[in-house]
Amino acid sequence: MGNQRNALISSKQTARGVVLASAPSYDPLKHGLFTSATGMTNLLSASGTLSRQDTLATEIVQRISAGEWTASQVLEAYIARAAQAQNKTNCLTEVLFEDARLQANQLDKEFAATQKVRGRLHGVPMTFKDQFEIAGYDATIGFTHWANKPSTGDAFLVSLCRAEGAIIIAKTNVPQTMFAFECSNPLWGRTLNPWNAKYTCGGSSGGEAAVLALDGSALGVGSDIGGSLRIPASYCGIYSLKPSTGRVSAHGAKGCRPGFEAIRVSYGPMARSIEDCDLFSRVAFGQLDPTRRVTPVPYRPVELPKKLKFGYYFSDLLVRSSPATVRAVQETIDALRKAGHECVEFSTLLPPSAMEVFVGLVTSDGYKKMLSYLEGDPQEDSLFLSTLGAKVPGFVRRFICFAAQTFFGDRVFPRFFSQARAKSVLEFCEFTNRRSEVEEAWYKEVWDKHQFDGIIAPVQALPVIPHGACAYLSGLASATVLFNVIDSPVGVVPVTRVDASLDQMSPNLKPGETGGSTIFEKWMYQNGPRTVYNPQEMTGIPVGVQIVGRKWDDEKVLAMMRVVDEALGPRGFGPGSWETGDNGGA
Repeated sequence: MGNQRNALISSKQTARGVVLASAPSYDPLKHGLFTSATGMTNLLSASGTLSRQDTLATEIVQRISAGEWTASQVLEAYIARAAQAQNKTNCLTEVLFEDARLQANQLDKEFAATQKVRGRLHGVPMTFKDQFEIAGYDATIGFTHWANKPSTGDAFLVSLCRAEGAIIIAKTNVPQTMFAFECSNPLWGRTLNPWNAKYTCGGSSGGEAAVLALDGSALGVGSDIGGSLRIPASYCGIYSLKPSTGRVSAHGAKGCRPGFEAIRVSYGPMARSIEDCDLFSRVAFGQLDPTRRVTPVPYRPVELPKKLKFGYYFSDLLVRSSPATVRAVQETIDALRKAGHECVEFSTLLPPSAMEVFVGLVTSDGYKKMLSYLEGDPQEDSLFLSTLGAKVPGFVRRFICFAAQTFFGDRVFPRFFSQARAKSVLEFCEFTNRRSEVEEAWYKEVWDKHQFDGIIAPVQALPVIPHGACAYLSGLASATVLFNVIDSPVGVVPVTRVDASLDQMSPNLKPGETGGSTIFEKWMYQNGPRTVYNPQEMTGIPVGVQIVGRKWDDEKVLAMMRVVDEALGPRGFGPGSWETGDNGGA
């Protein structure tokens, strides 16, 4: 069985390599104009032929519409860059270059005949998270036994984007089961962080974040049930939006928890700018798929007041946030205040309650359904702690909780780990009701009490984690899980990069002294040579923040993301940033 699986893995990766070999070598002078004008335009502007302008998805459509570029020219540049991104990070799974070339050629013929673009995404090279079905290609999400079983139709979002003129060039890597914030599976292997190969790109939409950070795609689509659109965006230095669930179609997106709706998955854009997140939202919001489960509310333009009121906090109370994370929030707040907005620090005890509810719900079947899809594949280490509680006998789970509290003085870890077990239908219903209670309490204690327009929050306590650390630090997802439980729309904006001269942890830190998990904080900050937080090693890694809004205020969140982005000013993110970044230039 093992030999058969290894042969299958080899054949899939070999087939991918054959298609990748058709990509031209990336030439900054030839291709940079289309993929990342930042590094190219300074050279050309000296001759007076081109002014500085970032190449965003929106600009691609404008240039093609003006007859300045063709879809085929743009495509070949992104194919070259995507192949380079794959070589550096192992971010791609299914590669669609040949089909993409045929589609680009057809778009060019249409434009030559009509002088009109097909739609709002005409000629835009796009990538999709591996779970989205595309006719003729596998949607394995890393399971070897799902290989060589190509989809017979397109996911609704794939069809929708193609109808608007988008060109799909590849699908991107995910962690096994899509329930971890690393990105590795037995079929496609591990995806690396574009800025430092020692660290993960995040997950579960990790391959998508990596290819976008390297300008290998102009626009991407991912999903999020606990942070999967947001954590990779922060780790890799791109933008993303987790819409309210139901704004964007889930039709044709495969998963390994069918029927589980206690925490619903959200689908949304990942991009190199807010403008491109906004463009996708205009295309996708409220579009009814064959299941008609989408909330039929199309994109609604909003106009913000000149002065906004933002709430903010530095920690979700599970663990102490690292200095780099705190600085990202503080720099955002300082910039907003300088721009004339009101910012108010607040505190609430609800985030740990939300995490407790999340763990209680997602473990309700003991992960039997999710893990059943492994079918002989070795389980990835990133799932160790997440699945441990549901696997061990009750008396072992209770002893672990007792030991954590008695010997480590940790009252936080047992609160969550004790809920990681299979439950009766009655218990499941009780946890579902508790989810609703947390949501209602958040509106009462936060939105209604303070009347915030938006909230600035950390994406995670750490700026990034090394490969393998999710095995014992999966609880750090609590910072993003909160907004899945209360179903808020959330955007991520890159703010800064880890700087060893600014982000050192105090040598006087005592794990757990501020009420967080003693065990987690020891692993993070005081674990000898295995200490996870290392600002010297992490130098140059991007750090983002979450911009949170009330449910259904997705368009307002996009607008507030723009306010934050403009307040922060130029800081080395967006198209072309990888060449000029602090820790990863070509």
